[in-house]
Amino acid sequence: MNKALLLLAASTLTLVAQTKPAPIPVKVVVIAMFERGEDTGDTPGEYQLWVEREHLDQIIPMPSGYRHVRMNKDGVLGMVTGVGTAKAAASVMALGLDPRFDLSKAYFLVAGIGGGDPADVSLGSAVWAEHVLDGDLAYEVDARDIPRDWSTGMIPLRKETPYEQPLKKDLEGELYTLNLPFVDWAYRLTRDMKLADTEQIRRSRARFEGFPNALKPPFVAKGDTISGSTFWHGARMDAWANDWVKYYTAGAGNYMISAMEDTGTMQSLTFLKNAGRVDLNRVLVLRTVSNFDREAPGSTPAESIKGLVGGVYSAYMPSLDAAQLVGGKVVHYLLEHWADCEKTVPR
Repeated sequence: MNKALLLLAASTLTLVAQTKPAPIPVKVVVIAMFERGEDTGDTPGEYQLWVEREHLDQIIPMPSGYRHVRMNKDGVLGMVTGVGTAKAAASVMALGLDPRFDLSKAYFLVAGIGGGDPADVSLGSAVWAEHVLDGDLAYEVDARDIPRDWSTGMIPLRKETPYEQPLKKDLEGELYTLNLPFVDWAYRLTRDMKLADTEQIRRSRARFEGFPNALKPPFVAKGDTISGSTFWHGARMDAWANDWVKYYTAGAGNYMISAMEDTGTMQSLTFLKNAGRVDLNRVLVLRTVSNFDREAPGSTPAESIKGLVGGVYSAYMPSLDAAQLVGGKVVHYLLEHWADCEKTVPR
């Protein structure tokens, strides 16, 4: 190749490099799991209040994920993962590997609703997760075949009986521990917030006599969440969730609220951290209580779950509102103090 052609090739490569847009710097990623219809203007899911209140007006197509993403002028990106661990893992990975975005300094906020443990929380409450547990990675025997000396048919992987000791050293995605000082900071920032308390919530929680925390007006708490793609319900399942969390956290954790997608999200973020794409210390998981995870005293799980079919939850709208208001306070702090938060994670 002669000198003229070499110069032309070099000039072309330089021009291409100059015209290729730089990645969009993202400050905060808000992760919702479902939306019932359109992004705005109809019955909301977990996403709509964020879109409307945070002015996520710029739509960016993302064919490799569940749904398009949205951004605002302040650097907040919102996304919907789709329901279940598989969709959440795939959608978060799609975003994380998209070369259009620079996520190296981004904070990630999972903000969704779930079923709360009435021993710990009330309807409409908000829970900042310290640990995210997986309720799907396990062995299971049918309930009709559970030995009499077993409290559950769920058995940890590579074990022979429920809660068998010692705990495995090399877990396979059963437990994710978040940046605890960061979680505590978010809790302290929001713990005194007043959350919506409606007449419907008051009527619903009044049925949980004997559960002091369930009878309180909505509040902000700090605890743990368990994810599973099966929507489970009932007092026995609630007892299993509590024991499962205690087992995998060696007694340090306290199960407060159920979810479906968070372990899928955490697994993708962990892989993306390994690839140098994200900072795993900048992740928060916030779940708000749309319903209780078990039946009220005097009822049965079968009777109780009938009221949940189709997403008819006792505190549906208040829980959506709480997720955006509580999570939004953290988002606004990060934006307002970006000169510091870009460099250092609050604690």
